[in-house]
Amino acid sequence: MTAASKYRGAVVEDLQLPPAFALPYQESISRAIELAYERDFSHIPVLDKNRRPLGYVDVARLKEKWEAGQADPSSKVLQYMTKFKRTPAEPYTLVTPLSPLEDLEAFLRDNIFALVTDNDRKFVLAVATAADLETFVKRRGL
Repeated sequence: MTAASKYRGAVVEDLQLPPAFALPYQESISRAIELAYERDFSHIPVLDKNRRPLGYVDVARLKEKWEAGQADPSSKVLQYMTKFKRTPAEPYTLVTPLSPLEDLEAFLRDNIFALVTDNDRKFVLAVATAADLETFVKRRGL
């Protein structure tokens, strides 16, 4: 079955993703871990002062560092996040609510999640994962 036939023209907004949750870059790691567990998130986007994506926090790795005494609970997530690459050779892949699910699936082959943004990339609207695609396919019986 091809991706196109699997999704039957569906787009990202058809996934019915919950609103995005992201951290400001100056949030403490203790608060980041607390918020991640409240929402059952394994990775959380980190935003700069203009609310643009800077990178993400791998919650499990951050918790390990904290428990091993390698991270102070009051330290900022900025110190422990994985930064997004920003090079002309690797331009961003724009994922919006109207992006076809085939495109999202292709992006997720090489990435752990996708930030769903508006067309101008000013707002993070949701976070999409391969699990979201699997749930969609199961829900639709495709």
